[in-house]
Amino acid sequence: MPSSCPACISDQKKSFIGTERMYGLGEQFDYYECQKCQSVWIAEIPADLGRFYPQDYYAFQEIHEDSAFKKLLKRLRYRLFKKRLIQSGPEYFDWIKNLGLWENERIADIGCGAGIVLHQLAYSGFKNLYGFDPYIQHETQRRGLTISKKPLEQIEGTFDVVMLHHSFEHLADPNAAIEQLVKLLNPDGKLLIRLPVTDGVVWKMEREFWFQLDAPRHLFIPSVKGMEILGHRHGLKLEKVIFDSTASQFWATELYKLGLPLNTDPEKHFSKQELSDFKKKAEQLNQLQKGDQAGFYFRK
Repeated sequence: MPSSCPACISDQKKSFIGTERMYGLGEQFDYYECQKCQSVWIAEIPADLGRFYPQDYYAFQEIHEDSAFKKLLKRLRYRLFKKRLIQSGPEYFDWIKNLGLWENERIADIGCGAGIVLHQLAYSGFKNLYGFDPYIQHETQRRGLTISKKPLEQIEGTFDVVMLHHSFEHLADPNAAIEQLVKLLNPDGKLLIRLPVTDGVVWKMEREFWFQLDAPRHLFIPSVKGMEILGHRHGLKLEKVIFDSTASQFWATELYKLGLPLNTDPEKHFSKQELSDFKKKAEQLNQLQKGDQAGFYFRK
C-alpha cells in the first residue's frame, strides 16, 4: 500500500494499530489515517491475506435455492414495487430504484461472494447478471446468471451497471481498481460502491474497536470526501451518496470492546430494548449522514 493517502494523495497522516477481532485472533496491523480527508488504509498488506478469509467467512455462505413458489412470490413483489403499488421491500429494492435498473441491462456484482444479491435479482426478473469473486470455491452457470472465480483485473467485457457491495474496501489498490471499473462500464454506465466510511460517529468515538475497521481484511476505508476525490480523479460523476448503516455498528463494536468475536449472538448480551435503540440510532445517524457506511452512486 502507498505511504500517501490513496484518496487525496496527502502525505499528512498519523498511524494507529488495528487488531483482528472478527475471529478473535488478536493479531495487530499498522494503519494510517489521512489528516486531510480522514480516509484510512493499512500500511502493509499481509502476504498471507487469504488465511483471513476462511470458508466460514460470511460472504461465502452457501446459497439455498428458493422454491418455485417463493420465486414466484418474489417476482410478483418486484412487479408491484415497479408499478409503485408497494413502497418498500428488501434492501436491494433501494439499489434498483436509485440506479434506475432495467431487467435487460448487463449487471456485474464484483466481490459477490456466493452471489446472494444476484440470486435475488434473478428471482425478481433480471436476466443478464454476472458475479465475480476471487475467493469463492464454486462457480455458477445458469440461465441469466453467471458467477466466476476471478479478481477484478481479469474481468472481461463491459456492463451497463457495476456494483460492489462491501468489496471495494478489500481491494489492494483503490486507484487501480477505480480505473479498471471505469473500463468495465459502458458509455453512461452506472457504478454503485457500498462500503464503510470514516464519517461515522462510531469511528470517531470508538476508533480501533469500530467493527468495520475489520483489520486486516479492510485495506482502505475512505471518508465521503475521499471517495468523491477518488471518483473525480478517474472521470466519474458522483450523483448521490446514501448512508445505509445498521445497528451492527453499535452492538458489534460493543462485543469487540468485551473481547468477543463477531459470531457472538448479540441477543445474549443486549436486551431487546437496547437492540431496538441501536436500530433507531442508526436510522437517525443515516439521516444526519453520520452513519458508518454509505452507497456511492457514480456515472461514467
